[in-house]
Amino acid sequence: MVVRVVRLGTPRLKGEGVRIGTVRRPPRGVRKTEFASQDWYDVWFPTLAPSVETMKLGQQAGTPAQWAAFTRKYRAEMAEPDRDHAIGLLAALSHESSFSVGCYCENEARCHRSVLRELLVEKGADVG
Repeated sequence: MVVRVVRLGTPRLKGEGVRIGTVRRPPRGVRKTEFASQDWYDVWFPTLAPSVETMKLGQQAGTPAQWAAFTRKYRAEMAEPDRDHAIGLLAALSHESSFSVGCYCENEARCHRSVLRELLVEKGADVG
């Protein structure tokens, strides 16, 4: 059993399980009924998405210092009790079930999902 960190909208991997969208907004121009069939996500979980303000910091980060500022702010948001509990829940579920979490960004290294991956690992998740 494992949690995978994926780019939403890409073809699913065999055995990937439920795909969870940790994004602020649903994909544009796609009907809700088609989110899963088009490999976006099965469940929308914006709780683990950065706030709009923090998301803009990440999108505008052009230097390592700016990316570090985004990372600190996103980690601070994820340390809030409800979000921290959600990460803990997903980490625990990764030992019993296969599923994936993801975002739309092309480059994981410059996406909140890279930080989410770290947070899951820190909580003891089995990450693939």
